[in-house]
Amino acid sequence: MTEFKELTGQEGLDKIGGLIEDIRFAMLTTVSKDGSFDSRPMATQKTKFDGTVWFLTAHDSRKVVEISDNSHVTLVYADPSNAKYVSVKGRAFLSNDPQKIHELWNPMYQAWFPEGEKDPQIRVLRVDVSEAEFWEASDSKLVRSIKYLAAAATKGSVDVGEHGKVSV
Repeated sequence: MTEFKELTGQEGLDKIGGLIEDIRFAMLTTVSKDGSFDSRPMATQKTKFDGTVWFLTAHDSRKVVEISDNSHVTLVYADPSNAKYVSVKGRAFLSNDPQKIHELWNPMYQAWFPEGEKDPQIRVLRVDVSEAEFWEASDSKLVRSIKYLAAAATKGSVDVGEHGKVSV
């Protein structure tokens, strides 16, 4: 059994920010032309979460076309080793703002953008979050395992952590 929480405002932003800050990659899901969904891993930028998530992407990628057609996206973060999971819904926006590219740039991107920060293919992908849902274990993996075994042996329920929704 998990405790369900509904959070808003700064408390909600802090909760989501705390859960995703150490998860390097998110799966970005967009809506394709036929109405199905496409997902791909994206490196989340290391910025303080304030309701917006930032990425750098290539202008000629399929996701850019899909976002131009339908800006609704979902980001999924998972940290199985710490039993933290977050699903984020929002609207995606693209720009080629050189100031923001400079702010988000790190040398890792040279592999995708050989011309560096000035590469004409770079686009800033901003996701303005509208809501998020999270699941987080309250104990270490060992303690959770013991609780699961105890619950199975006694046919009882076990408190495994928190589940909640955040409205931004």
